Amino acid sequence: MDLIIVGLNHRTAPVSLREKVAFDESQLAQVLPALKEDCNFRELAILSTCNRTEAIAVGDSPDPAIIINWLAEYHNIPVTQLQDSTYSYKEYKAVQHAMCVACGLDSMVLGETQILGQFKDCFTLAHKFNTTGPDLDNLAQSTNRVTKKVRTETGLGENPVSVASIAVTLARQLFSDISSCNVLLIGAGETIELLATHLRSANVTNLAIANRTFSNAELLAKNFQAHAISLESVPHKLESTDILISSTGSRLPILSKSTIEYALKSRRHKPIFMVDLAVPRDIEPEVSSLRDIYLYGIDDLQEIVRENMTLRQDAVHDALQIIDEAVAVFMDHYRSLDAVDTLLEFRHRHEHLKQAELEKALNRLQKGDDPEIVLSAFADQLTNKIIHIPSVEIKQAGTDGRHDLLAAIKQLFHLNRKNNRTS
Repeated sequence: MDLIIVGLNHRTAPVSLREKVAFDESQLAQVLPALKEDCNFRELAILSTCNRTEAIAVGDSPDPAIIINWLAEYHNIPVTQLQDSTYSYKEYKAVQHAMCVACGLDSMVLGETQILGQFKDCFTLAHKFNTTGPDLDNLAQSTNRVTKKVRTETGLGENPVSVASIAVTLARQLFSDISSCNVLLIGAGETIELLATHLRSANVTNLAIANRTFSNAELLAKNFQAHAISLESVPHKLESTDILISSTGSRLPILSKSTIEYALKSRRHKPIFMVDLAVPRDIEPEVSSLRDIYLYGIDDLQEIVRENMTLRQDAVHDALQIIDEAVAVFMDHYRSLDAVDTLLEFRHRHEHLKQAELEKALNRLQKGDDPEIVLSAFADQLTNKIIHIPSVEIKQAGTDGRHDLLAAIKQLFHLNRKNNRTS
């Protein structure tokens, strides 16, 4: 298996670059088959979240530069810009990285649980668009198993912290009592659902949810006793909003600086706390320059993340041990598959030689030739056919000074003086 992972994340690239490289599901329907074919991969999956975009590929000696060049061309980004912000892992390191990502060890919020669902979704989409296969299927299954084990046997999954909970923590730092605040959530995905859960836990009662698909907003609002509004109603709703948190899959900003400026005038410049968790961003970056706006992007959460990492460091060591054991088992399995393939080819070749010489011997016996002569010729010819190629290679190994290869041949065929005396 030639496995490679090429990508960028919150550690290697700012949100301004990550949002350019991010994919939504509609794009992946075209991107997955195209990238797989153009780069001649056997299998391909793409993990794209607000914090990372990674291509997970299986091919014949895959080159990370090919993936980087393809992504740069597709997104119309200078290749050098991507080269400076990407990383790549192969084989053992790739499996280890995938498992660390799924367990939340590589997340902005150490140990966050949302990434596992996103990891599963990326393989589900690859299967949907016919770009996955047995190798990536096995990687996905093995990763799911090790993630469950990490969650069960370490403290990494205790008191789970997500980007959603950090957003609520930030709001609590600004407002002494957020339960009395008017809160607007934009989006209807898993992150918004987590936000609604945390806000309800903080006793927020004035909660509105907006989404491009109004029925989705209605469904989510019903679950949290919130009020659903259309996306078109957001500018008007801003006039009475104290806290706004957005996380949609829109490719373009849905809130402009001018829209928010108008809302601030209507509010008589009463401040609004905003958190943009989307990649690409939902709120124009220029909004941060407005005097009465407290805007946090996803990259602004690092300080709280560092505190979270300190609290969870004890569990990290245990989690890494579990992952390293799982990676070793995974790689041993694939090495054994390589051995099985080689053994099958070895047996097939010699079975073919045997059958060819046996047919010649049977034909001679049918013609009435002396059986003893026929059997002797059969044995000689079969032996010569079996040892011809190895004999040539052994001589060449001696000429080339390949003592390692000669030693391996002696071990493989038990070629030693003791055996020669007893044979």
